[in-house]
Amino acid sequence: MPLANTAIVTGAAQGIGRATAERLAADGLHVACADIQDTERTVKSIEAAGGSAEGVTLDIRSARDWSSAVDGLLERHGPIGYLANVAGVVNMISEDSVVGLTEEAWDHVIDTDLKGPWLGMRAVIPGMIDNGGGRIVNISSLAALRGLPNLASYSAAKGGVAALTRQAAFEYADRNILVNAIAPGTIDTPILGDITPEMKQANANSHLIRRLGRPEEIASMVAYFFREGSFLTGLTYAVDGGWSAKGNF
Repeated sequence: MPLANTAIVTGAAQGIGRATAERLAADGLHVACADIQDTERTVKSIEAAGGSAEGVTLDIRSARDWSSAVDGLLERHGPIGYLANVAGVVNMISEDSVVGLTEEAWDHVIDTDLKGPWLGMRAVIPGMIDNGGGRIVNISSLAALRGLPNLASYSAAKGGVAALTRQAAFEYADRNILVNAIAPGTIDTPILGDITPEMKQANANSHLIRRLGRPEEIASMVAYFFREGSFLTGLTYAVDGGWSAKGNF
């Protein structure tokens, strides 16, 4: 049975989320562009290119928002075949070391970067089971695989995403639901907007391919997992310009 043609992409207002929404629409899916921010630019870009999309206001930390979003999509378009959990934050509230973290900062990052993907999977998996299957991709991070400075809460959250991905893959593989994660290196997105050119270059130099990644390069891996990766589940795949292959930093 073919999968349903509707995909949810969180964080679709900008960066990796926007690139993913645009790529999936170009591949023929109807894309629900979900974000706490306005996704009108993403939707218009997709429609201008001949694709099908709609904006969905969604705070991924809210179970109520997830329920409302999924129920609305089911009513308008039928079953949901795909979920890309892209939305995430870094700690901008406090220092992000084990000692320097505040509870407020910890809760904000964990609620967004780990609880959010869990709520998303919880919202869509029952319908995927009823419809004969689905594909889910969660965005983890290289910080889940390597120790990196001043990223304690972020590393914990993204490590949790990788672990949750493996567990969900195990739990639902026999229901034709494949669940994978991507661990990006440093990607040139608006989240880097406030750093200096020197810091950007230092991040670029961390990769064997000595540049920053592009959002569309992560989007292409999401598309691969969704459309081609029919014998892949439970992976956390590094799309990191070779960073994880280095013996040192």
